[in-house]
Amino acid sequence: MTKGNSTKITDELYTYMLDHNPPLDRVQRGLVAKTYATFPDVAGMQSAEEQGPLLAFLVRLTGARHIVEVGTFTGFSALSMAQALPADGRLITCDVSEEWTAHARDAWAEAGVADRIELRIAPALETLGAMPSEPHIDMAYVDADKENQVAYWEELVPRLRPGGLIVTDNTLFHGSVLDESATGSAAGVRAFNDHVTADDRMDSVLLAISDGLTLSRKR
Repeated sequence: MTKGNSTKITDELYTYMLDHNPPLDRVQRGLVAKTYATFPDVAGMQSAEEQGPLLAFLVRLTGARHIVEVGTFTGFSALSMAQALPADGRLITCDVSEEWTAHARDAWAEAGVADRIELRIAPALETLGAMPSEPHIDMAYVDADKENQVAYWEELVPRLRPGGLIVTDNTLFHGSVLDESATGSAAGVRAFNDHVTADDRMDSVLLAISDGLTLSRKR
């Protein structure tokens, strides 16, 4: 195997990258800061800063009007996607925490996109299973508990329209995907990656963006 790119992402190079991407707006920047200040021990669950503009780009690229998100946390990713939706677009986002998502609701309202977002507080498998079974989802973003990733995938793929996109975060999981004896979340990600690779309903690529990002398009 020949490794084609040996660029190491230093702090300086990461800053350079952010400086050459679309900047976060005032509400996005405030939400990121508030998340780290309010929930310092779990703030790493927030999607990386560069993923906000990327998700918005993918919404526009696919022409998505109906988005489903699994895992809301404090709402940064949902905010980024909702801002890229047309005025009549809708995003359903799933979480189980009223505490975390209270901050999300505040940010969505401040950004003027609350009317595009429906937050469903319940186990995501219940929310997904209750959705119409026919293909109707244009784009999905999955960033939740890793043990259930395969189950989320199996609920989403049949409901995804042909050409629709699933974006899955943390698919390198801090490098622990290399550990064949991994347990817990790391084992869940390993199982998910193998499952996606073998799924002939989808075309998928795993990219070394942040903690690993897999883009999957329905055939």
